[in-house]
Amino acid sequence: MSIKCLMIDDDTDDHEIFELALQQIDTSIACDFVHDGVSALSKLTSGEISKPDYIFLDLNMPRMSGRQVLQELKKFDNLKDIPVVVCSTSSESVFANEAKELGAIAYIVKPSSLRELVKNLKEFFSDRN
Repeated sequence: MSIKCLMIDDDTDDHEIFELALQQIDTSIACDFVHDGVSALSKLTSGEISKPDYIFLDLNMPRMSGRQVLQELKKFDNLKDIPVVVCSTSSESVFANEAKELGAIAYIVKPSSLRELVKNLKEFFSDRN
């Protein structure tokens, strides 16, 4: 599959679960993890992190919310076309609609189990191939 992802989420447990899920889907999927939007934008614009194929973005983070990160990404010519998937614990449609209005290509509700996350990510990636 050879996909490179970036996950921006302040929860280290979510990083670990996401990485486990990706490994179950395809061991060739590489993922960088950053704990907040400020650091992610800095690392992306400086080239410290190479441009990913997909960004998985938490909505609720300190320093800079996922909404703000989405808005900032659109300001950079080399970053504005990266597909962004918003991941949130909220299943409220208002948040999903807002994320899509800000440019997210998808909205995934963080599941309660690894099995469910694997299923959701498999569906997401198979829809893109």
